Amino acid sequence: MLAAAAPALPHTDSNGRLLLAVLLSIGAIVLLITKLKLHPFLALTLGSGLLAAVAAAPFDKLLTSFSTGFGSTVAGVGLLIGLGAMLGKLLADSGGANTVADTVLARTGKRGLPWAMALIAAVLGLPLFFEVGVVLLIPIVLLVARRGNVPLMRIGIPALAGLSVLHGLVPPHPGPLVAVDALKADLGVTLALGLLIAVPTLIVAGPLFARIAERWVGPLDVPAAPGTDSAPGTGTGSASDGPAADGDAAPHGTAPAGTGTGTATATRTALPAAVRPEHAPRFGAVLATILLPVVLMLGKALVDVVVDDPKAGVQRFFDFIGSPLIALLAAVLLAMVTLGRAAGFTKGQVSDSVAASLGPIAGIVFIVGAGGGFKQTLIDVGVGQAVSAWATDWHVSALLLGWLIAVLIRLATGSATVATITAAGIVAPLAAGMSSSHSALLVLAIGAGSLFFSHVNDAGFWLVKEYFGMSVGQTVKSWSVMETVISVVAIALILPLSLIV
Repeated sequence: MLAAAAPALPHTDSNGRLLLAVLLSIGAIVLLITKLKLHPFLALTLGSGLLAAVAAAPFDKLLTSFSTGFGSTVAGVGLLIGLGAMLGKLLADSGGANTVADTVLARTGKRGLPWAMALIAAVLGLPLFFEVGVVLLIPIVLLVARRGNVPLMRIGIPALAGLSVLHGLVPPHPGPLVAVDALKADLGVTLALGLLIAVPTLIVAGPLFARIAERWVGPLDVPAAPGTDSAPGTGTGSASDGPAADGDAAPHGTAPAGTGTGTATATRTALPAAVRPEHAPRFGAVLATILLPVVLMLGKALVDVVVDDPKAGVQRFFDFIGSPLIALLAAVLLAMVTLGRAAGFTKGQVSDSVAASLGPIAGIVFIVGAGGGFKQTLIDVGVGQAVSAWATDWHVSALLLGWLIAVLIRLATGSATVATITAAGIVAPLAAGMSSSHSALLVLAIGAGSLFFSHVNDAGFWLVKEYFGMSVGQTVKSWSVMETVISVVAIALILPLSLIV
């Protein structure tokens, strides 16, 4: 079966040759993505072949190893990505995202706007892919900046930080899910610790850094909401007017295809629009729907700690309802009623909305699957054991090593998902003897590294640049530095936390 463990590939006994194989394969993946503009799925597949060739592994065995990794990763992560996309699409199409934004902003004064935008982004960022969240939030950010006469950077940075922190550190986003699967970490524990790390990280990289970014970037003209011709001050460019934006938001195709943050831009497909139906869902219902999978998974983790008896009926019940698949499935089914039907959608419209969510994630699933195949090839040729031996000899912390590897691959490829998948595959053997809390922290360390310094090889860089009307230099001073702050603050919190939990 696909999910079965593949036998280790025969390979060279030379650790030096294994290191060369890793460097050459990763270098090939980087060049194929950034220079030849090859899709990450193909680049990861070819990189696996090069890895096996340099490591002297037989090619007839390579296919079994790669397909095993591909199948097990898609089986473990693909379903969750699909359910997350369905929930996010219902949230967008029903106007639930606008309900959350309007409710929070209506109760916030001018001084609290940066904190309110960070809160809105964090709440919406739980079920939404990063780029989808950007498309939903940008019209709100521009409208608030225009009406409140607030500098764009002061509220834009907190909104972007809220989305980015959740994207890199908190399941059910693809990056953390892939790392959880590769490292066999507990999803509930990872979710709990991810939220614990995310809150202070968001405070520092969001509202606090926003004031610095505001000075560095200087005054910006507030553009009209995307897709509208409203003049400043008219107030017509509301979130409800936001159009569907696509992954080709980069100017004149500047963003390299397939080098996005590992979510929607990786497929270069249209993103859903922020639509306000005639009957918007109630705030309480929207919030309950978004938080349901979080509560169920955290409940499972808590019961596992308190009861600690796999045969107990209570623990078995929570193990079932708190499993990621059931938790997200329950949230989607609930959203069809609390978001879709509450918004006045017919059964057919709800079905169409759910169906439309699956097309844009096909590329994501294939990239994640190919990353799983590359990861399995890394493990089967013995790279993991070699890295484990080097880490022991050099006394390098596994958390720091995972972060550094993810940082290097992120800088080279611009893809958070490629960075997460590759780093998780390399350090996977180090997680074998770890406790559930430490393996979860390793997931978070890799996720933090995958966010480091987004620059011109990341389609998200161009997405932010164009929406905010900034120059490349201004985007580097704001967006790129913000991503670096998130990465550094997160690992600075993870390392001391590992000494406590």
